[in-house]
Amino acid sequence: MDVPSSRHRSRRGVEALQRAIAGADDPLLVPVRAAWLSPLRGRRVPRLLDLVTLGDPRDPNRLLQRLIVWLRPDRARVITGEPAPLADLRRQWVEARVERPDAPDGFAEFVALRGALALEVAERRMHGNRYKVPRFLREDLVTRASFQVGLRDLARGAGEDVEELARRSVRYLDEIAATPSTFVIDLVAALIRLVYTQGYDQRIVYDGQALARLEELGRQHSLAYLPSHKSNMDHLALTYVLYENGMPPNHAAGGINMNFFPIGPLLRRHGIFFIRRAFKDNEPYKFVLKQYVDYLLSKRFPLEWYLEGGRSRSGKLREPKYGMLAYVADSWRRGSCEDVVLVPTSIAYDQIQDVGAHAAEQRGAAKEKESFGWMVRVLRSMRRRYGRIYVNFGEPVSLAETLVPYEAGATPDPEASHLEVAKLAFEVAVRINRVTPITPISLVTLALLGAGDRALTVDETHDSLREFVAFVERRGLPVTERLDPGDAASVRRALDALAAHDVIRKVEGGTATVYAVGPEQALKAAYYRNTIVHFFITTAIAEMAVVATAVDGPAPIESFWDEVWALRDMLKFEFFFSEREAFRAEIAEDLDDHAPGWREALTGGDRTSVLRAIRPNAAHWVLRPILESYLLVADALVEADYRRDVDKKTLVKTCLALGEQYRLQKRIASAEAISTVLFEHAISLADNRGLLSGGGPERLNQRESFAADLRRRVEHLNQVEQIALEGR
Repeated sequence: MDVPSSRHRSRRGVEALQRAIAGADDPLLVPVRAAWLSPLRGRRVPRLLDLVTLGDPRDPNRLLQRLIVWLRPDRARVITGEPAPLADLRRQWVEARVERPDAPDGFAEFVALRGALALEVAERRMHGNRYKVPRFLREDLVTRASFQVGLRDLARGAGEDVEELARRSVRYLDEIAATPSTFVIDLVAALIRLVYTQGYDQRIVYDGQALARLEELGRQHSLAYLPSHKSNMDHLALTYVLYENGMPPNHAAGGINMNFFPIGPLLRRHGIFFIRRAFKDNEPYKFVLKQYVDYLLSKRFPLEWYLEGGRSRSGKLREPKYGMLAYVADSWRRGSCEDVVLVPTSIAYDQIQDVGAHAAEQRGAAKEKESFGWMVRVLRSMRRRYGRIYVNFGEPVSLAETLVPYEAGATPDPEASHLEVAKLAFEVAVRINRVTPITPISLVTLALLGAGDRALTVDETHDSLREFVAFVERRGLPVTERLDPGDAASVRRALDALAAHDVIRKVEGGTATVYAVGPEQALKAAYYRNTIVHFFITTAIAEMAVVATAVDGPAPIESFWDEVWALRDMLKFEFFFSEREAFRAEIAEDLDDHAPGWREALTGGDRTSVLRAIRPNAAHWVLRPILESYLLVADALVEADYRRDVDKKTLVKTCLALGEQYRLQKRIASAEAISTVLFEHAISLADNRGLLSGGGPERLNQRESFAADLRRRVEHLNQVEQIALEGR
């Protein structure tokens, strides 16, 4: 018996199916559908005009269907889904009802849904995984035994009526869930290309072989892409790369703030699912979100979210947010799928249109609220040239190889689970950093910021980068292009590109053209330098520990390592460090590379020779903005009333004013130190050490000790910088 099933199921069709199966013994039910091929086959990306003209080529209306059969019969296909005996379907339905005795009657609806889902699988094989989207999500998810049983348990625990709770849950599901369509997938891909090519090169740079490996991995396991977040272009760039290579679209978690007209409905139809900013005490909402994540993972729909939560304002990766990662880890532990593979993803740019806004926010400006007007301004800003976009994929992380699943009947330990998720998040961040490429733009800003107030010519900038280029090549670090030690052309292009966007100053008309970073441009230039600063943090800490090593005591090596651990603890809110023993090995390996006899030199009291052997010196430009910013916070804490708790927001405002004062008085050397991002990290460190709470005179002593410790380390920076200048 054939059971007709169309993409758009109707009540009439279900009634016809009910009559057909009523009283039947055990016929073989075969889902059948007419499917339509696109006339745009063979193109990697359709043109926007094609889509506007043709509409959805895979779902034509009745008139177009007749025209296609008449003019292009090769586009019409009859497909069949996996057949199933009626008795098997009835048994599945009865088993579901046993687990859900309160489920309504509806065997025909159950059969129609199973047939429709089978046809979706068959049609996907014809069109390709690029169009893998969930169909009939609400019906399929809400009728699941786990959803119904969980809903009943939730109602019982809260003392609510289960039917009313079910209605609320369906509303929450409609609020959260993405409803992607194949037509909008094509439409958005064409729109993305139209948008990004306004400001960037036509070709996004990525590794095709890495993508092919991920595609194969996605056939076996659920994938979750965790991209870095620096620009509003991030999701668009990753989406386009996957589309261009025929891979399934990601179901991407987005903040509810992005659900505004007209962009919100379009994003939802493309695969974005929206999550409220706060729902801590809303148990039904949390339940629906968990069930939705379970569903996506069980069906191997790839996920995507930003581990950082929001865009980086400084250029460095932000501290991770654990919410979505915890939901996915919990889902896997509960057995939603065999494995979830996290894909650390670096999305980098030569330049971004957001850098001015990021710098303004670091100076205390409020973040602009997302709206239609905001979107128009973002699109207008794309009319300038920003260079290229780079998408790099890090080594995947398997949850099955990293986490321990829940034992049946055991009560999970929340503290242990949180610790596991935190370690997992840090590992993903480390792997993102590891594949973030070094660009000529990032190196040029490094050179200019390292020169302080002095302007540089092209040749001087090029010369100052020789040691850095040698370091990058020696370590085999990822780069977008190799800087030729004998040719300054790429340095000139990078300098002119930065000047065109007012990130640096270009002064012409004298005996030579020079470039410099003004105080008002420091945070914009630092943004690009900070995208690669993590590659130099190990060297910077090693230098600082060498300077602080006690040479007149009995154990200088122990003194060196004590300083390493103290700095690692002080900078834990700025950088992602390896586990303690692995980090110790990294420090030792770094110094072995620069100064092979460093242990003997320190034991003999010779710190200077070790520092001179390190090339390039890094501590003064890597750590000065951070430590001077931390010193501002420490001084503000000393001046605050030690008997009262300190309000964090008030403290940030105080530090912004104090920073301007210190800069004018030349008490700090780095204009970058006046940054709300750095202040917030310093405040987190102070809070971690108990310095924000009120107390007796001992609290003042603790704050003064904190400030003195930072002053000591700023002096160590000066010593490193002096040696760097001598070497230059």
